[in-house]
Amino acid sequence: MLKKGSKLNSILTGSCPKCQEESMYVEKNPYKLGKIFEMHDTCSHCGTRYKMEPSFFYGAMYVSYGLSIAFAVAAFIISNVFIGLGLLHSFIVIVFTLILTFPIILRLSRNIWINMFVHFDKNWKENKH
Repeated sequence: MLKKGSKLNSILTGSCPKCQEESMYVEKNPYKLGKIFEMHDTCSHCGTRYKMEPSFFYGAMYVSYGLSIAFAVAAFIISNVFIGLGLLHSFIVIVFTLILTFPIILRLSRNIWINMFVHFDKNWKENKH
């Protein structure tokens, strides 16, 4: 389904954006909240540094905001338009949706952010420093 080498593969799996050989995260499960922010410093395969500079992932907050809005709009449309709940109940559904998907949104935003700056290199073995 997800072809290796595509941005979508790296974003959805949390794999290294350059070689896509391993996960960037120490713990793959985003719902283990104690380890949600723990990332490897570098990829053990291609040597890509994930934290390229101090506070690199602060920019992911902007992506996180956009993803949160998308999830909230989707929750509203499903609850209000398709299910027919009132505005108050739809608001409650939005809040619960955002609480439940917070770890996923956080990881996705980091994955999208790093993929904006690091691109897949099919010849990473030859270009390894």
